[in-house]
Amino acid sequence: MTTTNFKMVALIILGIALLYLFQLKNSDYNLDRTISACIVAQKKTSKSYDPEKAKKFCREGIEKKMKGIE
Repeated sequence: MTTTNFKMVALIILGIALLYLFQLKNSDYNLDRTISACIVAQKKTSKSYDPEKAKKFCREGIEKKMKGIE
């Protein structure tokens, strides 16, 4: 394998590793934002709003949907 090919393969492997790490790091952030949006929607639509119940409801529903997709 020539030096140019080796550099290209190394760059591709590094890029894949960085994308994987970025996805791992941001998956929790995206989940938290989704839960926050759900809580806000619960607050706007519910007459008797309880923050803890809304958070639990949203987290369970979102995690359930995520498991169904994967």
